Amino acid sequence: MPPHFQKVVSEFIVNIIGLSKGAHEFKYSFGEAFFDEFGKDLLEEGQFDATVVLDKHETFIEGSFALKGTARLVCDRSLETFDYPVASAHKIVFKYGAEEAEVSAEIVIIPHDRQSLNLGQYLYEFIGLALPMKRIHPKFQNAEEDENDGGIIYSSSTENDGEIDPRWEKLKKLK
Repeated sequence: MPPHFQKVVSEFIVNIIGLSKGAHEFKYSFGEAFFDEFGKDLLEEGQFDATVVLDKHETFIEGSFALKGTARLVCDRSLETFDYPVASAHKIVFKYGAEEAEVSAEIVIIPHDRQSLNLGQYLYEFIGLALPMKRIHPKFQNAEEDENDGGIIYSSSTENDGEIDPRWEKLKKLK
């Protein structure tokens, strides 16, 4: 493992065995090096601040994740880059159990002997959830809304030929 990878990843690893019961706050600021290590599939650039509160109990750890920052995205339409603001909050409950399993998006089972949690992977996934599926530059946002204002979605070829479908004729007579 390259030394710079260990440094970036180790910054997000929290020793949960050493945590006393109660709430513990961890603050992170990260950018390009984070995405170099966790993957540039969803985002190549961005600058983020995160606050993670781990509240340790006897049988579980409640994690509260708050993210705020800016993602540098590429517009699907023009291929121009633009800054997209990101702000999100998520909760995960890490329950102690026999073996590791993800019960749901909010509940993860971890073994009793688990020594640490890699919070970086969760932050990476939360950033991915906060990004839009369709990445449109803000200067095209109004054009997108105009296109989707309830206009005609499609037209049949018979309407274009000047002929009217007989079913529509019968429906018109019902008026």
